This record gives sequence, C-alpha cells and structure tokens, in this order.
Amino acid sequence: SRELYPKQFLAVSGEQSMLQQTVSRLTGIQHQAPLLICNEEHRFIAAEQLRVGGYEHSGIILEPVGRNTAPAIALAALQATQGSANDEDPLLLVLAADHLIENSQSFQSSVEKAKPYAQAGNLVTFGIVPTAPETGYGYIKSGESQGEAFTVSQFVEKPDLMTAEKYLSSGDYYWNSGMFLFKASRYLEELEKYRPDILSACKKAMAITASDMDFIRVDKEEFEACSDDSIDYAVMEKTDSAIVVPMDAGWSDVGSWSALWDVSEKDANQNVTRGDVITVGSTNSYLHSESKLIATVGVNNLVVVETKDAVLVADKDQVQDVKSIVTQLKESGRNEYQLHREVYRPWGKYDSIDYGKRDQVKRITVKPGEKLSIQMHHHRSEHWIVVSGTAKVTNGKEIILVTEGESTYIPLGTTHALENPGKIPLEMIEIQTGSYLGEDDIVRFEDRYGRS
Repeated sequence: SRELYPKQFLAVSGEQSMLQQTVSRLTGIQHQAPLLICNEEHRFIAAEQLRVGGYEHSGIILEPVGRNTAPAIALAALQATQGSANDEDPLLLVLAADHLIENSQSFQSSVEKAKPYAQAGNLVTFGIVPTAPETGYGYIKSGESQGEAFTVSQFVEKPDLMTAEKYLSSGDYYWNSGMFLFKASRYLEELEKYRPDILSACKKAMAITASDMDFIRVDKEEFEACSDDSIDYAVMEKTDSAIVVPMDAGWSDVGSWSALWDVSEKDANQNVTRGDVITVGSTNSYLHSESKLIATVGVNNLVVVETKDAVLVADKDQVQDVKSIVTQLKESGRNEYQLHREVYRPWGKYDSIDYGKRDQVKRITVKPGEKLSIQMHHHRSEHWIVVSGTAKVTNGKEIILVTEGESTYIPLGTTHALENPGKIPLEMIEIQTGSYLGEDDIVRFEDRYGRS
C-alpha cells in the first residue's frame, strides 16, 4: 500500500479489492445502497472500484482532512438522517473497508442477531471470537448475558502476551473489530452527550456541502476545526448502552504481511504464493509478484513482495518494521511511500515506465468517453503515440483525431487536451522532454472532474 493507494484498494486476497469485498459481503443483508466516507485524495479510486464492481451507492462523503472514526461516523449519521425518507431513523452498519472476513454467512448472521439490540436503542459492537493470544488487537470484556449478546464490561488496549493469554483462557474477552450497528439518532445522541464539540463541528461542516458527480464535499474550514478522536474513546467507552455481539467469521484487519500469510491458503510447504512465483526448498514464506518472476531457493520465513517500482524482502517476524523504511523514504525525498508507478485517475490511469534526466515515458490508458483536463506545462513538451483506439486531441487552436500508429507533438507552453471519443480504451505512449517533469507542472484551465 502507498499513501495515495492504501490497502483497502488492493486485491490482497482474491481478485476483488478489500473495499469491493466489503460491499460484496452485504449481499445477504437487506440494506439501502451503502454510503462511503473517504479522504478527498482517494475519491476517484473509490468511485472507480465501485463502478467496476457494479455496486450502487448512496454517495461518497469526502473528508478534506482525516479526523478519525468518531467524526467520520457522525458525518454518515447526519447524512443518513437528512436523506432518509419519511423521517426514518435508519440503522447504520459501520464497516471498515480494509478487513478480511472469510465466512460471509457467519458475518451476515451476526449482523442479523445484532439488529434487535440496535433497534432497541443500544450501540452494538461486534466482538471477534479470539483464536490466539493476539497482542496486535484491542479487546472487549463481556459483561452480563443479554440473550445472544452481552453488555460491554470494558474496552481494553492492546495487551502484552501474558495478559493476552489470560484473556484467551478466561473466555470473557473478544477482539475489538471496529464494526458497529446502531440507530443513526442514537449515535448522535451519545456523541452530543460525551463529545458535543465533535457533533457541533460535524453539523457545521454538513450544513455547507457541495455535490459534484458521486461526491458530497463537506465544508473544509469547519471540518478542519473538528477534534481528532475514535468512536471508541469518544462514545463506546463512555456510553451505558454498549452491547457486544460475538462474531466468529474468520476476521482479520490484515495489519501486516505476516497477518495476510496467517489467513491465506498455503501450499504443502506452508508458502503463500501470488503471481509468477517459483520456489525450490522454500518454506513458511509469503511470495507476491505483481509484474516479474520471483524465484526463491532454500529460504524460510520470508516475505517477498514485488511491485513495478519496488521490492520488499523481510523476515516474516519483523515485517512491522517496514514503517522505518517508509520513514527513510520520506526523509530522503523519494515518492515511493506515496505513489505506485501505476497511478489511477478519474479518466483512466498512467504507468511511468522509464525516467531520464530530461525525459520520461508513460503508458496512458483513457477510458471510453473520458477526457483529461484542458491544460498546459511551463517546463516540458510532449509527444503522443497512439497504440490502440482513437484520440481526440486539442493542440492549441487545432482539434484533430489521432488513430492507431499515428502521433502528435505538443510544444512547451501550448494549451492542450486529450479525449477518448471511441467505444474502446485508448492506449498511448507519452514521451515527455524538458527541464522539469513533475506532476505539479500542470496548469488546468478546465476539468470535468473538479480539479481545475
């Protein structure tokens, strides 16, 4: 994952991304089209993954800055109550988009069990039945039995190993999943009681919204003034209406590559392999290839992950330390922590396939009917070669069609635009030359995606 392409958009298990899997597992539950909350920077990726998956939605609320889960859920609750028909008070099923759940039927069953408790005004959290003394999760201690649920006795932080072993043997503790079910109004009432400052800031932010395409933009200034706090600290640890419903569905928040190895199908040598991988005498490893052959000989307990622009090799027991690599990348001014070589845009994607001191080569894909912004550059010229499809090119005052095998040249400082007027994806090679080739050398004059 990268800062601008985090793990919820990755297909780490199966062909669907984690976001798509999250929406897919709602199939057995009667529900309205889901409402998404995401960062402004991720809006086009989220919308595109929903479109590709064929999923309807009720809108995508954009956070101009991250303020943790308590404000995010408040925005959703306010939107749900404002947008509900006949002044309904809908139940909100709050799900993180980056969890793996192996047993969707068990997940759906737990949600159904939780509905009566939520309808009665309780704030339901789902406690994962623990399978090991896990030190990477917070825990929920169950209290009095309430039929198929329990009152919440206590939320506890991530324990050390000895404490986790005690929790596991007691049978009274569940992993804190970060999934919830409650009436929208009840969450807002409890937030008003315990963190009125957060609710006030979110109401002000939602009072001034702007909609474009699928997106609901809240007021940036008001939301930036909101406190940063989780739903656990802001509400769940304080309310006397918290109920925990057990869930045993093969859940994982996939916090590391080793956690993904734990939940993935393994071969006879306990290796997990994805992509083009050959192993000889290798055991207990996670081997993930995106674009090149990975070959291992006689290795054990390794994580090897290859992407187009980077390769990670780590001991499976030390993969948490990848954070220190990210820190070094930031300090040295590199951008691998932020972007993949292949970058998605609302109109399609581009892959930066070669760099030089004064040149860069990109492979560009434009979806049918889409158009890049009308723009110009101060420091570079561009040469476009169409590989397949048809390009409608604005080059200064001239508008031309460029077809397969043809090319056109965009001089430095010339206003230009690229559009795919056809029915198939437009594939083309772009060769940039100039003194500066950064993505911030783009002056947009007009853009259908609201980026000008």
